[in-house]
Amino acid sequence: RRRRRDMTGIVVIAHAPLASALGKCVEHVYSCEPGVAQREVRLLDVEADEAFEATLARARALVSEVDAGNGVLVLADAFGATPGNVATRLAEPGRVAVVAGVNLPMLLRAVCYRAGPLADLVAKAITGGEQGIVQSGSSTAVQNQAKKRAGDDQQRIQDQQ
Repeated sequence: RRRRRDMTGIVVIAHAPLASALGKCVEHVYSCEPGVAQREVRLLDVEADEAFEATLARARALVSEVDAGNGVLVLADAFGATPGNVATRLAEPGRVAVVAGVNLPMLLRAVCYRAGPLADLVAKAITGGEQGIVQSGSSTAVQNQAKKRAGDDQQRIQDQQ
């Protein structure tokens, strides 16, 4: 699992099995970049019966593993729950930023923009998460995935955003 030295690390901490499921979604969406979730993202599924200190120790190890010197973005599923509380304990200004409320659009945006500075990545991730929350119904236009050009992987990545 070699990661690029110029990328900001990403750790997802969530109630089991959400972190793993989000990682599988990243692999699905970025199929043109195989292994991106395994290389660039660390996933921590918090089990119901796991002790807080044990979860915190696992989370710290993942942050160390993914930190290449450009900082780490930690995404948690729920503020105030165990994953969010663990994530909060990891926060270090300028080195480890924490955002609660992870959703798939937020994670996709974070993966897409992981080459930028940590502060910019935080802003992009939050924006992606907010823009991914949309009320839809029968009068909402369906997104037409068929309009994408086959074989243009860079365009496909941007279209997913």
